[in-house]
Amino acid sequence: MLRGEQTSETLTVVACTQSPASGPPLHTHRNEDELFLIVEGHYSFFAEERWVEVGPGGLVYLPKGIAHCYRNIGTTTGRHWVITAPSGWELFMTEYAKELANPEGPDQNRMLEIGREHGIEFEGALRASGTGSVGSF
Repeated sequence: MLRGEQTSETLTVVACTQSPASGPPLHTHRNEDELFLIVEGHYSFFAEERWVEVGPGGLVYLPKGIAHCYRNIGTTTGRHWVITAPSGWELFMTEYAKELANPEGPDQNRMLEIGREHGIEFEGALRASGTGSVGSF
């Protein structure tokens, strides 16, 4: 919705959807803080060694340097907003999405490289796991 060039590189605002039983792998951002605003669905976020469930109207703030991941633990497609500060995350996502859409299948090494190029380090396999538990950050 808003890219860095529209905000003097101060932030990025992205509307996202998430399929059931899916989410990004455990990773750490070196450059940007992230704020998730849940619109629809039921998510579980992992950070600081624990899972936290978040539903519609909930939010999760993840400062840079904190390893985290999340999953849509609901049965329907989830919708959420991601706001990052400063901007730059949208550049990573554009390249990452292109690699995911590769007709020959995504190259795992290239995906890790794209992350490193944009200050995002993946921890372990390129998939998230876990079902979560109730709590708060």
